[in-house]
Amino acid sequence: MNRLHAEHALLPEGFAREVLLAWDADGTLTTVQPDAPRPAGVERIQGLIVPGLPNLHSHAFQRAFAGLTETRGDTQDSFWTWRDRMYRFAGAITPEQMEAVATQLYVEMLRAGYTSVCEFHYLHRDGDGRPYANRAEMALRLVAAARRAGIGLTLLPVLYQASGFGAKPPRADQKRFINGVDELLRIVETLRAHGVRTGVAPHSLRAVPPAALKDLLDGITALDASAPIHIHIAEQIQEVDDCLAWSGARPLQWLLAHAPVDPRWCLVHATHLNDAEREDAARSGAVIGLCPSTEANLGDGLFDLPAWRDKGGAWGIGSDSHASVDAAEELRLLEYGQRLARRQRNVGIAQEMWNAAVAGGAQAAGRPVAGLAPGRQADFVRLADAMLDDLAPAERLASHVFAGHRRDAVREAWVAGRKVLHAGRHAGAPAAEQGFLAARARLREALR
Repeated sequence: MNRLHAEHALLPEGFAREVLLAWDADGTLTTVQPDAPRPAGVERIQGLIVPGLPNLHSHAFQRAFAGLTETRGDTQDSFWTWRDRMYRFAGAITPEQMEAVATQLYVEMLRAGYTSVCEFHYLHRDGDGRPYANRAEMALRLVAAARRAGIGLTLLPVLYQASGFGAKPPRADQKRFINGVDELLRIVETLRAHGVRTGVAPHSLRAVPPAALKDLLDGITALDASAPIHIHIAEQIQEVDDCLAWSGARPLQWLLAHAPVDPRWCLVHATHLNDAEREDAARSGAVIGLCPSTEANLGDGLFDLPAWRDKGGAWGIGSDSHASVDAAEELRLLEYGQRLARRQRNVGIAQEMWNAAVAGGAQAAGRPVAGLAPGRQADFVRLADAMLDDLAPAERLASHVFAGHRRDAVREAWVAGRKVLHAGRHAGAPAAEQGFLAARARLREALR
């Protein structure tokens, strides 16, 4: 049995003092006791303990691409022009580079307050579009990276078959993504055999024809009826318009009418919804995956959080393209966007947003990481900043999220009860950084 005694901790019901935490050899919390005396020999943790945030949407390879498209092109830049450039990058990365980039990213996530990640993974083939000898080669590189970093992982192999609605043939620069349903499910089976929590991700309605979507859902349900299912949906206005032209329905409207959407599902972005879609999606129990820094970077638009919250909808956050790797900043951008749109303050408050993002992220991950309570995994971080030590717990967390003075504020991190961050430092950080820099340098050279 492992134990520690926290001065302050954020529990699902709110802040508590003098909290005794205990967990078993598997990293599952057995005791979360507020107002508890510190037993002899148990470590005392000063500062504020909060549950680690699950990052519910990541494309790891794009970390090496972040910041390299911030120049204006000959035409008006948009998500679609960014995507064309990203595809060139995706076409060049090797398995070794994938592992190096992902390892650095996952170390950064731990230092930023994330303790789990859902990896939305679609680089399945080599640069010429040929399958690797092991079809799961690239996926297993992500597994190796997560294990080296010590972060929790849900891996979501992506089905991608078309370049647009109506089963348009894939483009040449999408050849690394393409798989049949049976091929993708074999990757899932390989990952499950390696002990990896695995779901699936039909990439989007434009990339997965209806028949393939049905086959994928039938196949994953037969393998694991609890497996998470993630999909990009209604991220861009053009996507909404194209779906209307193809089907006469909006993307989420079509999905809810043609697929068994339920709490297994994570609807990534869902930026452009109408009220009827919000009502039906909330009723389904699906969680919406918000990635505010990427959505801002790509000019996607602003998700209407209060309208979704009013429906009782679940949500979580992800860093997607990794324009930013900072859990608190995602919450800050999400809240500040609502303030700008509504011209009012405190649309959300820090502790409620943090706990909502933990619960929604855990649901999307399909893992028991929904906060500090018995039966859940011992995933938590310690926030400590000498400039904030005189504040009450709610003020500390609000300052961490909204005031912006939080460099190295995450001092320790535990994943499944194992400490992976010590005094703001990760033991694997120097090697991870070197590997990342070497991989990015080679990728940039290949793209010149």
